[in-house]
Amino acid sequence: MQDKYYVGAYWGPRKETALECARRAELFFHMLARCDPAFAQWFRAGRGFPRELPGWPVRPELKELEELFLKSRHRGASKTVLDDMGFSRMLWNAKKDPIHVHLHCGGYSPWGGPNLCLLNPIWPSAVWERLVRSPVLTEVLTCTVTAWDPDFAMASSSEMVDLVEKEGPEVRMGWLTYLSRRLGRLPPLPAPVRIEPVGTLGWLLVLSPEPMTASNPEHVALTARVRELLDRAGLIQRPQPKPASE
Repeated sequence: MQDKYYVGAYWGPRKETALECARRAELFFHMLARCDPAFAQWFRAGRGFPRELPGWPVRPELKELEELFLKSRHRGASKTVLDDMGFSRMLWNAKKDPIHVHLHCGGYSPWGGPNLCLLNPIWPSAVWERLVRSPVLTEVLTCTVTAWDPDFAMASSSEMVDLVEKEGPEVRMGWLTYLSRRLGRLPPLPAPVRIEPVGTLGWLLVLSPEPMTASNPEHVALTARVRELLDRAGLIQRPQPKPASE
């Protein structure tokens, strides 16, 4: 598999406490575990963990997740907690060929990075390739959206994103793309695009039943065409932070 696929969910400033983020993370990990056995156990960094393990085991329970987020708070030069920068945490599921989850949530500074949930392998693995080439990836994207309520999310290869993404902040298009209803209304889209509702949150656009690759001109053309139609409908461009008032 030449293309490197990943799942990404992104949302703008959203002030949430560590407890609120933990509730979302608890739901996320419990739903993810039902998608595939590869997501049954997660680990974190820390000193002194048993060498036979990938790290310290993480129980996806509310109290433990809240404590993990509290320990990840951003601090300034004077060690002061920067509440508006939110919380960050990286977890992984195995020692060999791991799949990583990168979470950043609770941030509400317009000048900070986006809140996000990323799920990807650091390098190609047989497990991830199996997941990509099965309906499981759609389930993974759906549970990510259900738990985190992002503005948009996608499952795609980084190579495809590089080909169709323009400059500036925008919704990233992928082989699987989720758009929140907050962004606006969907325009008519060409076949073979399939549109599926995700509860009352938004829509999942399935551009193809098979993984789309950056090396296939037809896949690139379809992705670019759908992006163009969504852009015309005002669903692609994301607002820039407003300058600080003087």
